[in-house]
Amino acid sequence: MTYPTDRPATWFVTGASRGLGLELVQQLLRRGDNVAATTRSTERLTAALHETDTLRLLPLQVDLADQAQVDRAVATTRERFGDLDVVVNNAGYGYLGAVEEVPDADARAMFDVQVFGVWNVLRAVLPGFRERRAGHVINVSSIVGLLPFPGWSLYAAGKFALEAISESLAAEVADHGIKVNLIEPGYMRTDFLRPVSLGLPTSTSDAYPAIREMVDQHLRMPGSQLGDPAKAADAIITVATTGDAPLHQLLGSDSLSLAATRIQALTDDVEASRALATTTDIPAAGPTGA
Repeated sequence: MTYPTDRPATWFVTGASRGLGLELVQQLLRRGDNVAATTRSTERLTAALHETDTLRLLPLQVDLADQAQVDRAVATTRERFGDLDVVVNNAGYGYLGAVEEVPDADARAMFDVQVFGVWNVLRAVLPGFRERRAGHVINVSSIVGLLPFPGWSLYAAGKFALEAISESLAAEVADHGIKVNLIEPGYMRTDFLRPVSLGLPTSTSDAYPAIREMVDQHLRMPGSQLGDPAKAADAIITVATTGDAPLHQLLGSDSLSLAATRIQALTDDVEASRALATTTDIPAAGPTGA
């Protein structure tokens, strides 16, 4: 168990000025915990928290793709609050477009946030966690990190990478007293599908009418999503405070249903692959003797 019971916990939360990250920060401050909250705009964050007691808040304007900035943010957090207990890698944004429509710059920008930004945070916090033999990493993925949809290739690629990092990390640090969890929400009522948080390619192709229709459907979706970000934030706090959640913690009945679909599809592929798969083995050597 890595969550402290004798003092307020200290959290480091990325992507904190909107959506799930903002809701999580608000709930943590109301609990009396310490929160270092990274954002691209501390002004937007503090404005959003105008009715919340911010005495225990450390707002940090950080470019997560810059290792030096991340290192300074983590060091500042420890200087301000002492211990660091829980890290939530939440920063991210959506992107909708066919694979061939995604420009190189957009792909690299997505990976800077969802992959390299997370890696920078992990490199900054893990030595301290290992030294204390305590700490909790919570990486916010998505059901799209398990089941990619047409048009979501770039976002899903980043989340698939996050899933792989997290699974490897969990095995690597288990002996150091460090806990790792993935959070895999379904659709939530945040700004995620609004222009402020959603990327679109600047040039599209007439070859993908189904994707154009899918994009239009998603742009009309805000306000009708199933998931409640307040309940999701509370669930993340539960994951941290109980310490007994599975590595893959799904959130939302839509996420549960889609994950089951993915499992069945993989099971079907394993069975369909079996006959050809076994043909590539090198035959075992036969018995030798006089």
